[in-house]
Amino acid sequence: MNATSVRPRASGASAPPRGSSRRRRLLGLAALAAALLIAVLASIAIGTKVIPPNEVLSALVAPTGSENDVVIRSLRIPRTLLGVLVGIALGLAGALVQGFTRNPLGDPGLLGVNAGAAFFVVIGIYVFGVSSLFGYVWFAFAGALVASVAVFLIGTRAPGGATPVSLALAGAAVTFLLQAGTSSVVLLDETSLDAYRFWVVGSLAGRDAAVAGQVVWFVVAGAVLALAVAPALNALSLGDDVATSLGHSVRRTRVVGVVAITLLAGAATAACGPIVFLGLIVPHVVRVFTGPDHRWLLPASGLAGAVLLLLADVVGRVVARPGELQVGIVVALIGGPFFIALVRRRKLGAV
Repeated sequence: MNATSVRPRASGASAPPRGSSRRRRLLGLAALAAALLIAVLASIAIGTKVIPPNEVLSALVAPTGSENDVVIRSLRIPRTLLGVLVGIALGLAGALVQGFTRNPLGDPGLLGVNAGAAFFVVIGIYVFGVSSLFGYVWFAFAGALVASVAVFLIGTRAPGGATPVSLALAGAAVTFLLQAGTSSVVLLDETSLDAYRFWVVGSLAGRDAAVAGQVVWFVVAGAVLALAVAPALNALSLGDDVATSLGHSVRRTRVVGVVAITLLAGAATAACGPIVFLGLIVPHVVRVFTGPDHRWLLPASGLAGAVLLLLADVVGRVVARPGELQVGIVVALIGGPFFIALVRRRKLGAV
């Protein structure tokens, strides 16, 4: 028996069977779906006001109009639905940013989305006197859109076009510029500062069903674009030349990706304020069982994002009773150590 007859057998032994890889991914998605169901139930049943389980069930299936029924149906259920939407949006956006920039430390803020939303919210408060969440949503979304488009246009003007490095540098420049503008406005006007501090902390509290209705179609459109671009993103991760040789348009793929990130992160930030670290954390967690294949990574990141956001919101309600710790703070407390551990790793791995 010669050496060449042995090589294919050895190579096949070292690679995991395709069936087992698919089974592992399906099991992972099923586990995330089950975890999301548990998180939804926990978000409805647990809050700053303690409601017995039997009354929670009664409010869901046979409401009588009691105070507890109002708390469950008018406050907790809309808050939970918004948490699912925002978590899915941030999880998907984080996976897209890491894939397109090939930066394992990337999150939606890398493209200036958070800074753009914050700046436009402050302008809406200072110039137009906006004082409601309804107004904040549209100004924040417009700011996220303007910032991400500016980052993409600046990145395309760099030598070599919109490469991961040029997009990251353009994002940093636009972010610093918008943060300077935001700081200038809030220092000039105390009313703007107070309203901005309420919005910028990142929270699901105080949002009714109307807010979820305002952003749901942006999240749906962004999710559809994200899943549609997944095969091209797989090819793009191998390099621009390889993606082109496989029949994918690099420019079109990046344009669609930026639009998807803007819709997802812009809608999430508009609805709840900037929630940092969530988009950074979840792609790394789910990549354990999905691998780098974005056809699996993206839906898994969306589910994991919703689970993490809802559980963080529940924790915030419990640890500070009778008050409440905002979900943006809880996620930051989780994400900070995770980020430090990620930076300290010698091998960050390919995304």
